[in-house]
Amino acid sequence: MANREKNKKTLLDLAKLPDNSCCADCGAPDPDWASYTLGIFVCLTCSGTHRNLPSVSRIKSIRLDFWDDELVEFMKAKGNTSAKCIYEKFVPVFYYQPRQEDCEVLREQWIRAKYERMEFTEKNRPRPYTAGVFEGMLWKKGKDNGQFLERKFVLSVRDFTLKYYKEDEAKGPKAIISVKDLNATFQPEKIKNVNGLQITYCVDDHTRNLFVYHKSGQEIVSWFNAIRAIRHIYLKTAFPTASDGDLIPWITRNYLKEGYMEKTGPLQREPFKKRWFVLDFLDRKLLYFKTQLDPVELGVVFIGSEAHGYSVRECVPKGTRGNKWKCGVIVETPDRQFVFMCEQEREQKEWVEALKKIISKPMLPQDYTTEANIRRRK
Repeated sequence: MANREKNKKTLLDLAKLPDNSCCADCGAPDPDWASYTLGIFVCLTCSGTHRNLPSVSRIKSIRLDFWDDELVEFMKAKGNTSAKCIYEKFVPVFYYQPRQEDCEVLREQWIRAKYERMEFTEKNRPRPYTAGVFEGMLWKKGKDNGQFLERKFVLSVRDFTLKYYKEDEAKGPKAIISVKDLNATFQPEKIKNVNGLQITYCVDDHTRNLFVYHKSGQEIVSWFNAIRAIRHIYLKTAFPTASDGDLIPWITRNYLKEGYMEKTGPLQREPFKKRWFVLDFLDRKLLYFKTQLDPVELGVVFIGSEAHGYSVRECVPKGTRGNKWKCGVIVETPDRQFVFMCEQEREQKEWVEALKKIISKPMLPQDYTTEANIRRRK
């Protein structure tokens, strides 16, 4: 007969080993659950997806559930590293591997791709997102009426473009987007769809957004990884001497911080207006839009380094008018002083800390070009 307390202690000790001390799927620390068919330790959140895959994964709590001796022995013989060598053996370098803070659809489809579809167990297994052309229908938010309408999208490696079409394809694409500055980030809360994806690109140094979703989680994650695949090929072409380690952060990225602040004009006597701000760590840009679902930016502030005259601090500005919020943030640049207002002190501190991360980072050669382009626009 199994010794319940002994087996529980054995499992807890196994979960503390360096190889098992983080969730096998999202990297969350101190996993409390385990798949006794795969031999892995996972966090509570990822255990929910495993529970929906009973044909490949069976889940138990290592603290609360009863474990037979043979299951404990199986866990001792396996573990996260052993499973990784099987189920993640041939993950493409561009494929996004989600972390603890990522949205549900990314984590769920990563788990399904590994254990249910077994996409990474064979070296040359065909994957749709690695094809030279990836196309399909996505629901896209209209620029004017705000309704989501089904549109055909085509991603092509041959000319490094993303195109989308309206109802009549014979009239040609509605837009031809270069992948040069393409970015994609999941925004389920903003788009109000669990599979919501924001696609960002540049036209004449101005940032534009497309907001799309697909009813299938697998399909929208395939689109995301198809964009990452073509971006990886483009970056390898543009920077042939760079390593994959150098390029991966530039394939796609989440923004450092987003949220509403109030903004006044250069004289600081203009009324404050509420705007949606997006802080891009890699491009050193603080973009602002009228609302969080606007397709086109209203403006941009380049965030340089401290060595080049940039700084940020909390403040309680005087002489301003029209502001409803009282927690101020001042950004100093060589050209002017920007004053922003946050609704809460917590948001004020988060914005200051996020901006400091960029200001403390040395500028790269391409940053000087970005700074010059933004100055030329004004």
